[in-house]
Amino acid sequence: MGAAVDYACKWGLDAIERRICFLAETLRRRLEDEVKGTTVTDYGERKCGIVTFTIDGVETDEIKAALAKEKINVSFSQASSTPFDMRKRKLSSVVRASVHYYNSEDEITLLIQGLKRLR
Repeated sequence: MGAAVDYACKWGLDAIERRICFLAETLRRRLEDEVKGTTVTDYGERKCGIVTFTIDGVETDEIKAALAKEKINVSFSQASSTPFDMRKRKLSSVVRASVHYYNSEDEITLLIQGLKRLR
């Protein structure tokens, strides 16, 4: 844990936030532009590094399992974990991809490629 704290301190909190926002926005844009049938489900004035999305005709657990085979980690949230929000937006589940400041754009490309193989 000490090494992680040292690494974060070298970056600085402002730089970490900028990096996370850049990577998350890059992922959101690429999901919508490059993966057919994808809907990014994030909303709000200020977004974070958690990117949520659905893909038409593909269940969220299928997406998670397929990506896990490629050693890409995502999770999914079901309506039972956020019933008011999901019900309001007519969602049953969403995939959650979390970017971190130490991730690369190449890793985003691997995620996008993995999702394209599902289509």
